[in-house]
Amino acid sequence: MSEKSISILGCGWLGYPLAKSFVQADWKVKGSTTTESKLSELNKEGILPFLIDISNISSANNIIDFLNSEILILNVPPSKNQGTLSLYNDLLPEIEKSSINKIIFISSTSAYSDHSGITTENNAAPDLNSPNKTLVYEYQFSNLSKIQTTIVRFAGLIGGSRHPGNFFKSGKPITNPNAPVNLIHLDDCINIISQIIEKDCWNEIINACADQHPSKKEFYTKASLALKLAAPKFSDNMGSSSQKIISNEKSKLILDYQYLHPDPMILLDNMNF
Repeated sequence: MSEKSISILGCGWLGYPLAKSFVQADWKVKGSTTTESKLSELNKEGILPFLIDISNISSANNIIDFLNSEILILNVPPSKNQGTLSLYNDLLPEIEKSSINKIIFISSTSAYSDHSGITTENNAAPDLNSPNKTLVYEYQFSNLSKIQTTIVRFAGLIGGSRHPGNFFKSGKPITNPNAPVNLIHLDDCINIISQIIEKDCWNEIINACADQHPSKKEFYTKASLALKLAAPKFSDNMGSSSQKIISNEKSKLILDYQYLHPDPMILLDNMNF
């Protein structure tokens, strides 16, 4: 096994450019997809392609080869309709008997539910019995034997194909318009994951979010106008009363990281996004 071998489970919006970045850094990269037609695309980029559906691991006769790496980046967002414990049931034992000894689990700031105020990693812990599914999934991977796991809680994902001006094209009014937004650009997602590995930063929970938090009304109005779309509608209905501001201080401290895109409002000025 190569000393610089990494497996990325889920080569979608984040996983695909992430895999390409590791190839460029001379890693041996294995990437998985659930779409057979995408295998050749991965291969062309120097990524060893694997067809893997974690909801049907028994049909993945290549799972042993895929997990023959030192590091696994688990980038398969759980479906809202997925049973709380069933999603990873077949994958977990395969990981435990593999050569994987480090995991980066891509999680979400939805771990904090409707917490209000400055929100740090201490405001929620992985919990098998939590009604919050995000915390249940985190628990499953933070308690694997002989494996060091770092959990990254990403804020709302933007960049690449995800321009926030398109988020509310349906015309449905946006509730709680004065609430702060918590967002992170794709470039920063990739760099933070790379920095975790470079800094050998394991057995941690890390928030990843831009520094600035404009209001939903301010941000999504500008985002829509940047695409020459009509400004979104806003409702006086508070909806969720959450006023949480995700703190990224830990990511900057332990990773010595400075965000490439610290202000989402300035980011919107770049039409290439």
